Amino acid sequence: MAAGEGTRMRSSLPKVLHPVCGRPMVAWPVLAARDAGAGRVAVIVSPDRDLSAGLPGGTETVVQPEPDGTGGAIRAAHDIVRDSDTVVVLSGDHPLINAEIISALLTTHSAGAAGATVMTVELDDPAAYGRVLRDDAGDIERIVETKQPEEVAPEVLAIGEINTGTYAFAARPLMECLDRLTNDNSAGEYYLGDVLPMLRERGHRVVAHRVTDPNVNLGVNHRADLALVTAEARRQILERHMLAGVTIIDPDSTWIDADVEIAADATIEPGTTLRGATAIGADSIVGPHSTVVDSRIGAGARVLHSYLLEAEVGDEATVGPFAYLRPDAALANQAKAGSFVEIKNSRIGEGAKVPHLSYVGDAEVGADANIGAGAITANYDGRKKNPTKIGEGARISINTSLVAPVNVGDRAYTGAGAVIREDVPDGALGVSTNEQRNIEGYAERKASEANEENGGLD
Repeated sequence: MAAGEGTRMRSSLPKVLHPVCGRPMVAWPVLAARDAGAGRVAVIVSPDRDLSAGLPGGTETVVQPEPDGTGGAIRAAHDIVRDSDTVVVLSGDHPLINAEIISALLTTHSAGAAGATVMTVELDDPAAYGRVLRDDAGDIERIVETKQPEEVAPEVLAIGEINTGTYAFAARPLMECLDRLTNDNSAGEYYLGDVLPMLRERGHRVVAHRVTDPNVNLGVNHRADLALVTAEARRQILERHMLAGVTIIDPDSTWIDADVEIAADATIEPGTTLRGATAIGADSIVGPHSTVVDSRIGAGARVLHSYLLEAEVGDEATVGPFAYLRPDAALANQAKAGSFVEIKNSRIGEGAKVPHLSYVGDAEVGADANIGAGAITANYDGRKKNPTKIGEGARISINTSLVAPVNVGDRAYTGAGAVIREDVPDGALGVSTNEQRNIEGYAERKASEANEENGGLD
């Protein structure tokens, strides 16, 4: 269910599209349902909210014509209920649900041969959640909504077991009850919980699947809730990686998105953020204070104090400190992008080095080449980006400007401060004329000019 207005978020972005650890909120229950074995997943949406950007591929949508409650949401999905055997109802703003919890709910549902199974949890402060009333046999008799607590008996308000809003239903009995729902209540809504007494009247059991983790009921109504949910999701993500063999030196200062992959024996240093579809290889060390977004880092690599965006780092390659790898930067195995180096849309060959203070853009650097400090590829002529090719084993000296398009051959050299506008053949040395000329007395002349500008006050 994801058709709520979400007005308390005070956001132009639909509530369920707000990210939780890099993944849209609504995608969490969708993926959990798939992982639990759902053959069909449908998201119930409002007619004026486009959620397609946050839905995993292959997710169906059903429009709830008006915001008339949880019962109205499932009534809108009548055709899907009719064509199903078992229906699990999840909330799009409860991202901490997972496949294991859903599978356990279904196990209880099947074992009890129930018409409906309600996931419940005991809370010290049940607030305005619906209270679970049980019969003498322990089955659920009904759910009492408490949005208007003045209309609820004190003994009911004192109950701590609440409805989490997650259900499993036998589809045919549910379908038979949906059309009998009414909105005869102070909120004027159709409550899905109201089908439970109807199911009992028809001879179906309504059982509880009681969980001990209150986080399954942690939903998002406003941004403070979003922060709480994100903190718990982050804690679970970090724990999952650590239990899988990843060393995270300081979890409190480490942020890892939901879809990040990290191999065993990798180490994540303090202050590091791993976002999006990032993958880290075994025995690599990332950080401290590195940000890696949608990038792949090979085995045994080292990324220190650097920012990587849509980049690729090979096995045993090194990055940083203070390097910036922009989209389509690719370092082959054992390559190096050192301190204050920026690389974009370029491939740095195996064992090649860009040690410090260089910019490499739209270039191909051959294996074992070396780029001296201050060297750059001047790849933009004001109209288009142009390529630079540097051959295997080439040596680009300090402060060389390679004006693309240009090729430097295998084992070729450039002189210090050279401006290379033409190709350099294999094994050749490329230099450019730039004679030094000393102007005597220049400092005194500049001082005199400054004194005149200040009115002779110096």
